[in-house]
Amino acid sequence: MNPGDVNLQQLLEQAQLMQQQLASAQQELNEAQVEGSAGGGMVTAVVNGARELLELKIDPGVIDAGDAQDTADTIADLVIAAVRDAFRAADELQQEKLGPLAQGLGGGGLGQLPGF
Repeated sequence: MNPGDVNLQQLLEQAQLMQQQLASAQQELNEAQVEGSAGGGMVTAVVNGARELLELKIDPGVIDAGDAQDTADTIADLVIAAVRDAFRAADELQQEKLGPLAQGLGGGGLGQLPGF
């Protein structure tokens, strides 16, 4: 075997190991929960690491019975902001869990093979 030749068995083993690590990281993300909030905690959104909305809490103090339309608009804005904040936290968690695996593809995996 020439020094430039690719050891396919070794490559297959590396790919299988990375696949197992990826599956494990994805399972951890599905089970993890992160929280986002808006309005000083008046609205809180809980999502998992896969960005699925699991829970939404609205503090009753945000409701103004005297102005239903304004209250509805305020709650809608706060819900959007809380969900976005939770998604940002989920994105950070994804990067933490999956980032090293993505780097492995270019820094020791397929990225070192000719043509990749």
